[in-house]
Amino acid sequence: MAWSLPTEQLADPDRRVALGIPADAVFRTKPQLAIDIITDGIADQTMPPWCAGDEVYGRCGRLRRHLEDHQIGYVLRVGCAFTLDLNPATRLRVDTLAATHLAGKQHWQTMTVPGSTGDRSYAWAWVGTTSPRDFLLIRRHHLSGELAYHFCYVPPGRPVTLATLVAVACLRWPVEEDFEFGKDHFGLDHSQARRYTALPRHTVLVMAALAVCAVTAADAATRHRPPAPMPTRPDQPPPREPGLIPLTVAEIKRLFNLVTRRHLPEHHHLRWSIWRRRHQARARWFHHRARLERQTS
Repeated sequence: MAWSLPTEQLADPDRRVALGIPADAVFRTKPQLAIDIITDGIADQTMPPWCAGDEVYGRCGRLRRHLEDHQIGYVLRVGCAFTLDLNPATRLRVDTLAATHLAGKQHWQTMTVPGSTGDRSYAWAWVGTTSPRDFLLIRRHHLSGELAYHFCYVPPGRPVTLATLVAVACLRWPVEEDFEFGKDHFGLDHSQARRYTALPRHTVLVMAALAVCAVTAADAATRHRPPAPMPTRPDQPPPREPGLIPLTVAEIKRLFNLVTRRHLPEHHHLRWSIWRRRHQARARWFHHRARLERQTS
């Protein structure tokens, strides 16, 4: 596991000793830590075929070259000032390229990907470069028109489609949601530890607890009766019985806590759990119908 340490702590010998920082610990930037993690993944043969990241990683040429040298595809977010070669004689900023070459609707394709609060729909466009392995992927918000740019690399011999690049770009969402979920529900960032050795212990224990609850929820989902089907038209009446959403990680954690504390009988907590899940199933049904209404208006 890689840790980022402030330079002022590493530069002060007395603070290093007080905090328990090992003598061989050195300052590493986020891209450098990413390279270390990727190197370990390659050595352990656990590195996935694709890598995604935000602008911190997308603007690091060393990281991109490291991925390319090991034939790992990537879709990395880049800023609007990022430049690329459309042909041997044309080099443009990506925002200029979008304004001058992608003004027509025919260049954009609407694609929907699943999200934590329902499907997310955006317009997408992709542009080739002088390299047959490099592409620019652009995401446009339907309402605001806000653009997001991604520089992509596809290793030789691997087929490339717009759907593949979009799927990789959207891999960042579940990762960011997992970190947010770990902080909100498991106290990932609530540690008051100050020593180097205590901080990894807290993080590992929190992640282990999250993993136990996640595996339990995934196992329970295999035996769950699906709730009522989602609406298909904006005027569709609601079902009489919405059913229950599957047991979530948060609900599993809540039940674990209640069972171990035993302030009230178990059947009391189970009834509240069923009520919450039925209410969430009903709320999700109406959320989807409201989205259908907005799309047809």
